[in-house]
Amino acid sequence: MKAEANIKRKEREELENMKSRVKLMRKEALAIQFREWTVDVSGRIPIVLVQSALRTFADVISSTATDVRKICDPKLEITDTLEKKVNIDEFTEYVHSYTEHFPDDMFQEMLKHLCRCADDFGEAVRHDTWRQMFAFLFIDCDYAKVGLLNRPKILALLIDFYKRSPVSAQGGFCNPRQWPIIELQEIKPAHLWGGFDDQEVCEELSEKLVLSQTEREILAGPVADNRRGSNVVRTITGLSEQKSMIEAETGGIRKEENQAAESNGAEVREEDEDAVSELESTDLEVRDLDGGTIVTGKSTFHEDIQTEGQTESASAVSQEEVFPESASTEYSLSRDGEPGSENQMEEEEFSLGGEPDTEKNREEDYPVSDREPGSEGQVSQQEENWAAETNNTTSEPTPGATAMTSEDRALADRDVIDSKEDAPVAEVVKETPARKESVPEQHGSQIGQQARMQDGNLLQGQGEGPAPTDRQDSPAEDSQEVEVPWSGDFLTHDLSSRFSSYTERIPEDWKCEDTRFADLRPIMAEIQNRWASRTRSAFDESSLNLPQFVQLMETFVGEEVSLPTVKKLIVFIKREYKQTEEEKMKQLEKVHHSSVLAQQKLLLEALFEKWDNNASGFLDLEEVDAVLSTFNEGMEKETLRKAKKHLCSRYPQLSRVGKLSPKAFQTFLELLASELSGNEDEAIDNLVEFLNTSVEQSHTEFLQSSARRKWLHSIQQAAETSGGSIEPVYKAVFKALSQDAEAHGDNKKISAYIALLEENQLTPEQGQILLRYVACTANDAPYVLNQTLHRDMKGVSFAAVEEGKPIHVPRVQLHGNIHFWNHDRPVEERKGSFLVLPLHDAHWRVFGILGLDTLWDQCETAIFLTHEISFYQGVSYAFSKAYHHICTLENVLQMTGNALDWLYTRAPSIHSVTMYLVEPGKDKAQNYTLRKMISIDNTGQKEIHSSPVLRKENLLRDYLYKCIDSSGVIHTSVYRENHIAVPLRDLSGQALGLFDINIGHNQKLPPHEHKDLQKMLKISQAAFSEILKTALEETEPTYVLEPEHEANLRHAGILFHWCMLQDLRECVWKLSAESFADIKSHVEPPALVHSIVKAVLLLFHPDWKGLEETENWSQCKLKLDDNLIQEIYCFDPTAASVQVQAELLLDCITGVSRAAVWEHGSAPIEYLYHWVQTCLALGRSTRSSYSKRKTFLAPSGIEFQCTTK
Repeated sequence: MKAEANIKRKEREELENMKSRVKLMRKEALAIQFREWTVDVSGRIPIVLVQSALRTFADVISSTATDVRKICDPKLEITDTLEKKVNIDEFTEYVHSYTEHFPDDMFQEMLKHLCRCADDFGEAVRHDTWRQMFAFLFIDCDYAKVGLLNRPKILALLIDFYKRSPVSAQGGFCNPRQWPIIELQEIKPAHLWGGFDDQEVCEELSEKLVLSQTEREILAGPVADNRRGSNVVRTITGLSEQKSMIEAETGGIRKEENQAAESNGAEVREEDEDAVSELESTDLEVRDLDGGTIVTGKSTFHEDIQTEGQTESASAVSQEEVFPESASTEYSLSRDGEPGSENQMEEEEFSLGGEPDTEKNREEDYPVSDREPGSEGQVSQQEENWAAETNNTTSEPTPGATAMTSEDRALADRDVIDSKEDAPVAEVVKETPARKESVPEQHGSQIGQQARMQDGNLLQGQGEGPAPTDRQDSPAEDSQEVEVPWSGDFLTHDLSSRFSSYTERIPEDWKCEDTRFADLRPIMAEIQNRWASRTRSAFDESSLNLPQFVQLMETFVGEEVSLPTVKKLIVFIKREYKQTEEEKMKQLEKVHHSSVLAQQKLLLEALFEKWDNNASGFLDLEEVDAVLSTFNEGMEKETLRKAKKHLCSRYPQLSRVGKLSPKAFQTFLELLASELSGNEDEAIDNLVEFLNTSVEQSHTEFLQSSARRKWLHSIQQAAETSGGSIEPVYKAVFKALSQDAEAHGDNKKISAYIALLEENQLTPEQGQILLRYVACTANDAPYVLNQTLHRDMKGVSFAAVEEGKPIHVPRVQLHGNIHFWNHDRPVEERKGSFLVLPLHDAHWRVFGILGLDTLWDQCETAIFLTHEISFYQGVSYAFSKAYHHICTLENVLQMTGNALDWLYTRAPSIHSVTMYLVEPGKDKAQNYTLRKMISIDNTGQKEIHSSPVLRKENLLRDYLYKCIDSSGVIHTSVYRENHIAVPLRDLSGQALGLFDINIGHNQKLPPHEHKDLQKMLKISQAAFSEILKTALEETEPTYVLEPEHEANLRHAGILFHWCMLQDLRECVWKLSAESFADIKSHVEPPALVHSIVKAVLLLFHPDWKGLEETENWSQCKLKLDDNLIQEIYCFDPTAASVQVQAELLLDCITGVSRAAVWEHGSAPIEYLYHWVQTCLALGRSTRSSYSKRKTFLAPSGIEFQCTTK
């Protein structure tokens, strides 16, 4: 026994020793892994990054999710701040405590995952530096201080910078003439579906960005000089004094030089334009200039730049070779320069200075040294010197260049500053708009003050250290970007949350300034608390706010561009972005108008809520009309009649129901104000003042209304945060009803139930429709839930459905036509009040009922009062909105599923696609979150999700949130896989969701897959917009296909292919008989051409199978004419008279590969191929969708198939 005990003891000791060794080895491995992370100056990293890496491990591990989650700690809490950090020892202990139970293979996977996260973190640090620079660039270019830049101008500058870059350098940038820099909606359908050369698309789009010669002269003239002068005196709070001094050095140009440049500019421009026209007259020469023969040495664009102090030299001829389109008529950029040396300047702007590296010759963080006043221009040696110079060398200056010591330069700089300080103030700041007594300018001044205050704090949060421009680097230091230590701060991590767009800002003191609306202030305050967060930017084709500009610039520079190259881009944009006084005023007026609209919206919403004292959700049109008829002592009755007529034409249901929703009420007053004489804004204020004094609201009524609106708001919140489940909405409805009965209904005991209309499939003899009870209060569940009420049964519910009005039975025992579900209740106890409210959609079509009764309350006085019935109408309205929101989500999922199926068969290089939707956050700090909804992998396997993705738990996947914040496309690498995040926008331009496209290790997709991805994304956005439009009360659905007209609805299952058919119809309609000339020229066409044309003809004439009309090419090609184009344009594959024989079509096109069609390069064949496939898909989906009996009646033009859970 002792021997056995000793053996067991030794085994235990060996086991403990082994565990200790394993523990030590793992900690050593973790310590080694820590060195892969980018640490701050104290050798620490934020612990939240480590937590995020651990939390996401289960999502990226190759093992099954079930196995991983059994081992991983589900209680891992995520820190809310980046301030808490860990060193190497703390990191080792923290990660080991989480992974100590991992088996060896899983621990190795964890190490690999941490290494990938460390790489991503290093890239995030590098990009954060770029984003800081871009943010300060935005501040510098925002001359009017309205928080907006001109998007077409920025795109034009990016195009010009890209064109001027060497061919080897262009590969590092994202082509600004292609998606994603341009929008898919900006690409014409013919180019999207039939374009085989992206350049073809870009050239047409660039026409929108072309500035006229007059505009060029304006931008090259006094405005540029004024801007340089204003830069001397314009300081931004929070930026260092050194930055202002450097701006004075680089921005200040002597008056003599400006005059010389102006006198010389026109002559040089004419010479350049003549040269370009000469090149354009010979295609061969242009191709040669753009081709590889220009490159004389090996490109070093992606290599680290060793120094920035080398002087560059080259001939003017070489400059024209490197930048052949410097004088392009597509946005030719004029600039100040030495007389006769414009070409030299064009090349010089891409060089990083030519001064020796001295302490007195330091630069600010992103602007690089510009030409010194009085010095000659210096040009680059070869194309590779655009991006790199040799280390620690200074070449001899070019002939004629003036050498300048650091002392001389300091003296010259001092002279420049002194001369500007002595200049009159009016001359220095003459770019500033003249002070006029106008509302837009007064508002602009206020905005400018807010902007300056915000600019200083924009990138400096609490305890986040100095702005990046406070640090100065010499040119040599700039080139060695790796050696710069990380400060430990992510200054642009929450850029969007710290940046609020000025365009929709309501001044804080606005509500207090106007004493006419004092009693509306509390209501307005409550409304603002309920409004959604403003951190999400809406896309605007004409302007960019700060987050959008930063994201656009980051997308343009890509992943591989070096820091010095980024600096060159910034200097170029800063110098060339100019604004005229007229453009500034337009921006100020636009911002002022947007702010006024936001104020009016808030004011009118508060007025509506005051009138709607019981929170019913509607106002009576006749009641509002009667009060307004006395406005202005009854002198505006004719004006009121016109406004009412316009209102009814916009909201056709108003003439039938006479109810004003909040939006219709706002529209009514806006229409009336537009008809009144005088200023429209003042007219609205007068109308609000008049209507406000026409009703009275006591403090008790205000408190009751406020409480009720909070309960109603909780119903909508339940829908928006449920992940598509209807169950939380039902619970929120019944909770609101019970809370009001307790607080404002004398503590009544009520029962409530919801029934939805459904087609009667089993017993149609009892009526075509029935009411199915899908939800009820807990006490009534055994008797009511899942019951069906038919027309031939007792009850008043169908009367409420048909009339569209509430029916109140004060005493059910006296009515005689009430159906009681609880047969166990004695007849003498069947007493109480009964109320039925119809449920309406946005177009006032009934789709169900909300019922309430007091049969559980034996009090004789338990009847529903008028204010209670009004509130219950508000509950039914809130439920309708929430219900339709859930149905919209289901329709979006169905549409997305069709889109992913379509893409899967055409883009096998895509590893996976995941769709996320936006949900409101739980608090203001977490203003919104994302929910993962549906995904597909490269095997075609789709998966439905419903899991939230919190931002603080996914810092290394923050690109998803940046996509939502900016409403822009993002390219990035995560866990060593390349991702493209593409927003799904609502009708206002804000992102409501996104597609996360994982293309694996591929830098780019094959051309045809990339083009098909663009098609899928554009069609998905169009279908998404159609779904959202259907829920609008002022939008009547327009039907195209025959089943839509017959059923008076559009099924979500056909929306994707429906939108695709519209695009293809437009493309085919623009063809002509001559478009088929190339196809018809074939004596023996390629097999795919004959197969596709054959499929088209068989779609119209299935009886031609095997006949000469389709089998003989000489007969077949005769059908390619204008008549065929007309037939294709008008063809409805879903019509009852059309028999789409799928097998017949598949026999023709099954062997035709997508890649082969693309390689053939014929636009008409491309159109016909996609058109046949779309018709085939529509024929299938329409039959399956419309042949199924509807679960519920369609309440708003799209069939909703909600399910109770």
